[in-house]
Amino acid sequence: MASDGMRLEPRDEYPHAAEAASNFNESVYVNGFDPDQRVGGWLRLGNRVNEGYAELSVCLYLPDGRAACQFQRPPIAANDAFAAGGLRYEVSEPFERLTISYGGELMLLDDPSVLRDPRTAFESAPRVEGEVRWEVRALSPAHGGEPTSPEAVARMLYGDQFSRGHFNQHVAVEGTMRVGEESWQLDALGWRDHSWGPRFWQAIWAYRLFLGNCGPDRGLMLLKNMQEGGGSRRLGVLLVDGAYEEVLDLDVVTEWSPERDPAGATITVWTAERKEVIESRVLTMTPLRNRRRAGDQVLVSRVAEGFTEYRWGDRVGYGMTEYIERLGDDGQPVGYPL
Repeated sequence: MASDGMRLEPRDEYPHAAEAASNFNESVYVNGFDPDQRVGGWLRLGNRVNEGYAELSVCLYLPDGRAACQFQRPPIAANDAFAAGGLRYEVSEPFERLTISYGGELMLLDDPSVLRDPRTAFESAPRVEGEVRWEVRALSPAHGGEPTSPEAVARMLYGDQFSRGHFNQHVAVEGTMRVGEESWQLDALGWRDHSWGPRFWQAIWAYRLFLGNCGPDRGLMLLKNMQEGGGSRRLGVLLVDGAYEEVLDLDVVTEWSPERDPAGATITVWTAERKEVIESRVLTMTPLRNRRRAGDQVLVSRVAEGFTEYRWGDRVGYGMTEYIERLGDDGQPVGYPL
C-alpha cells in the first residue's frame, strides 16, 4: 500500500532491520477497553536492540480506579521478534489480525498517583501475578507508513527522531485479563500502532494525543504536536463508518488537575466532511516519566497516561489521553497550560 508519499506494505507488520543509530527503536502498542465493564488497558514493547534491551510497559485500569502495572527493560540481542519479559506480540494476518499477550508480575496500585515517584512505587507496591491474552481485529484501514518524499516527511506525526515509520489502526479486542485473583472477559474496542526508526522521548517538546472509540464505527486519533519555537501541528483522523477522514485542524482546551495533569478536554475537530466537538474526561491517571542523560544533563519528560471517557454527540466511548512533554528546569511541564 502507498499513498501520498507514504510507503506501507505487509512486511512492515514485522520487525525491520536495525539501523546503525544507537537509539534505533521498533515498538508495538495495543490498547483495549470494554465499554460495559469500563476495564482495559494498554501494552507496549519497544525494541532498542542497539542498546541491548526492550522497553516493556503493561498498564491495566480496573473498574474501581486501581491500576496494575509493570515497567521493565528486559535484555534483547536481536530485533527479530516482539517478545521479551513475558510480553509477546504476533501477527496472524497483516493489517487484519494479531495476538498480544503478557504473563508475569504486576504492581497493584490502589492509588496510581504514586507513580509520580517511581522509586517509591517500585519499592512499596504490592505484587500480584497477572495475565493478558487479547485477540485483536482491525476495524479500520491501516493509516500511515514510512515517508518516501520530502513532502511526506513534513506530514509525519511525531518527527524523524521519534518514529520515522509509523502506522496505526482502530481495532476490536477480545480476550481475557487477570490481575491476581480477579479476572475479566473483555469484549473491547481499542487502537494500536507500530513504529520504527530512531527514538528519543525528549524529541517531543510537548504533545496532546487522544485515542478513543465510541462504538465500532466511530473512533478518533487526534494529535496536537507543539513545537519548542512556537506553533503546533494538528493532525489525526476520525473514523466514521469504517473509513478515515483526515483532520484539517483541531483545537484543544484542557482541564487541568492541581498536579498539572490533564483531567479532561474539549476538542473541536474539522475534517473536509464535518466539524465535531468531542468532550473527554480522564477516569484514572497514571503519571509516568522518561529520563535520558545527554552529556552532563539529565533530560526528563513527563508521560501522562489517562484512561478516558469520550462523549461524541450522543455516543459515549473509552480510550486514552496521552500528554508527553519535557520538564523544564523548574520541574514543570513545558507545554502547560496549553
